[in-house]
Amino acid sequence: MKILKKLATALLGSALALGVGSAALADGHAKTNLRIQTHYAPETPSGKLLTEYVENIQKMSNGEINVEMFYSSSVVKSVETFDAAATGILDCDATGGGYQTGKNPAFQFVGDIMGGYATPVQQLSWLYYGGGRDAANALYNKYDMQLVGWIVYGQESFASTKPIAGLADLKDWKFRSPPGMETKIFDKLGAKPIVMDFTEIFTALESGIIDGADASGLANNVGLGLYDIAKYANYPGFHSMPSDHIACNKAVWDKMPDHHKTIMEVAIGDIALKSALTFEKKNAEAVADLTAKGITISQWSPEDLAAFRDAAQKTWPEFATTPEAKALVASHIAYLKQLGLVKE
Repeated sequence: MKILKKLATALLGSALALGVGSAALADGHAKTNLRIQTHYAPETPSGKLLTEYVENIQKMSNGEINVEMFYSSSVVKSVETFDAAATGILDCDATGGGYQTGKNPAFQFVGDIMGGYATPVQQLSWLYYGGGRDAANALYNKYDMQLVGWIVYGQESFASTKPIAGLADLKDWKFRSPPGMETKIFDKLGAKPIVMDFTEIFTALESGIIDGADASGLANNVGLGLYDIAKYANYPGFHSMPSDHIACNKAVWDKMPDHHKTIMEVAIGDIALKSALTFEKKNAEAVADLTAKGITISQWSPEDLAAFRDAAQKTWPEFATTPEAKALVASHIAYLKQLGLVKE
């Protein structure tokens, strides 16, 4: 009997050391409890897709994975989500790498390369088949995080209180920009980018602090209520196609059972596909609805689009000032050439 008691004590200690907790001993199954924050509101298309992601991983794990989801950056600011996960305030980050360019400009090239890929499929193919995943995780791991996967919903559209029909309209145009390379590109093109948190966009537009915003895709902008204030938009989008990510605290990730990791990785691939398909439909619906409401939607000319892509691609090497950033830019350029999107 004493031997059995010692063995039980040793097993309990091992389970706790592995981080699976006493709940794992109750039914013989490992438990993973995660706190995840996103910057999206739950009523936006992206917010709804993340809700589906959480529901899917909980169902596929038969309840072994449990998630407490925080929307609209309700715990910390959007830009602080990554650090909150890395330090244990949260467990995972559902924003995007582009918010972390202040740590290392390399995050720009896993967050939003700008002026590169034309479709979500092309950008996702770099991650999974162009060597991007290993390169990205080398960067994430350096900051105690693990990249689980991407969600790429497509090209973003602007919301503006002034016409935004082409390159000439960027002159002195004050707009909300995420941090990073975008500010350099649009400054070159004559605009006045102002970096502010995602959650501050509506109020800044309403008060006139900014003339417009780079927020999200057209349908998400509708969900955020931006076109209740801003009467101008552009579609199709062209300037930005951010990679939203699921990224988790590396120590938390490493302690998870392999089948939990696989569930989370497979589920994010499912949501990535659904996101691209969803926005294809919802953006088209948004165009029809906004046009009927009198919102002016402009499509930029091929000449203006070429000028933007040229400015963006010339800024890549200027922004890639660390070894990690240079390596990622080289990886992207090699793959973009393979796809025929960048000339030799």
